Amino acid sequence: MKIFYTRQFADMLGKLPQKTQTLFLKQQEILKVDWRDPRLHLKQLKGKPITFSFRITRSYRAFFYFRALDEITLYYIGDRKDAYR
Repeated sequence: MKIFYTRQFADMLGKLPQKTQTLFLKQQEILKVDWRDPRLHLKQLKGKPITFSFRITRSYRAFFYFRALDEITLYYIGDRKDAYR
């Protein structure tokens, strides 16, 4: 699975605490191998058939969509209280 970042995502990722960034990288490796892995706690976003979120920590989520069958674009990462607005 190929993973791409939007510019906004890369900026958001760089502003996160180092520990959260490290945890994200671990989750990203799981995502590359199997995007359906239960360790991601994947959720499909309502009303958006190809858009999903996965858990990084209890508070942080990352959002992605499928560009193609084997390509994912990550477009948001942040606190869950702000993520679903």
